[in-house]
Amino acid sequence: MDKRLIWLAVGAFATSTVAFVFAGLLPLISASAGISVSDAGHLVTAYSLAYAIGTPILSAIAGAADRRRVIALALVCFMAGNGLAAASDSFFTLLCAQVIMGMSAGLFAATAQATAVALASPEHRTRAVATVLGGTTFAVALGAPLAALVGNLAGWRSAYLVVACLALICLTVLWTQLPRGLPGLKLSLSERIAALGRPGILPSLGVTLLYLTGAFMIIAYMAPLALAAGLPVAVLPGMLLAFGIGAVAGNYASGVLADRLGPSRMIVMALLASASICVAMSAIIELLPPELAGPLLVGIMLPWGFIGWTFPPAQASRLVGHAPELANLTLPLNVSAMYFGIAAGSFIGGRLLEIAPASELGLAAAAFPLAALVVIALTRKSRRATIPVG
Repeated sequence: MDKRLIWLAVGAFATSTVAFVFAGLLPLISASAGISVSDAGHLVTAYSLAYAIGTPILSAIAGAADRRRVIALALVCFMAGNGLAAASDSFFTLLCAQVIMGMSAGLFAATAQATAVALASPEHRTRAVATVLGGTTFAVALGAPLAALVGNLAGWRSAYLVVACLALICLTVLWTQLPRGLPGLKLSLSERIAALGRPGILPSLGVTLLYLTGAFMIIAYMAPLALAAGLPVAVLPGMLLAFGIGAVAGNYASGVLADRLGPSRMIVMALLASASICVAMSAIIELLPPELAGPLLVGIMLPWGFIGWTFPPAQASRLVGHAPELANLTLPLNVSAMYFGIAAGSFIGGRLLEIAPASELGLAAAAFPLAALVVIALTRKSRRATIPVG
């Protein structure tokens, strides 16, 4: 395997860790800033919106520019955002830092995947992209819990500094190893979003958005859930680790299961299972005493991570199936839909915490994968209605 792909994956690991570490840092940040955890959740919303909106815009602006320079610029801005977060003296400054990190992380992700394709031979391009995306998976499994642990031991600012140092190492290696003059694909923003008009694309993106909305109503606010179950905040790195281990296993199993069952069946199963686990979380906290609720909530993280991470690969496969020739456009749009969902989930979850106990998060979150199932059913019904008879 080309070693440069590994370093692109490490860059994806560093830039993606920030997106998933919030669950472990929000209680620390809220205590430091003197605000509620739900208000601190605006950081997740700001980062995710910047990622979702900034990625297609910045990718269009970067156009055919040298990918080596674009990757370097993205990593430099990402490090600057982490440095600003670590040095911030107000919540507003920290919010601005999230916007910088979100936009630069999105630009890096899009450019790194395109660079992986350019570096690989035609028969190995899928494997090359999978290698880079593997960095994101391991960010969930290892990056988030480790950064949360660092934050709990040495303060939340240190977590940002550690991520920035890792990004610096990646920048140094990639700047020296990537070839000069590797051009990007010049597409306007209108060309990038034109794929939305193809049959099946927009409903599929809606399914992605709804699924991630429900998931991040819980992921972003694991701390209030843990407290409601009688657990200390210090247990959050362990919860994130259990979720991450399940995510790695689910990501691997998804490809095998989708090949056997088909991506559509895999997605339906993931949506149903996710809604069931969300309801189970609320039931555990509401109905059981703390000595049982706490351990069960930690234990359910692993199967929830497994189920949660069977969805993205199957959904990507289903999306590509709608228009294989537009995969280079539809897959980035799917990533934007994911981060719009993360932003929506963190915002809705935060507002719910202002008016209801944390135990209600699971019940509310379950509504979104169920809504995604309705979208799938209506899309299928619409397709049948448009198929001519005879």
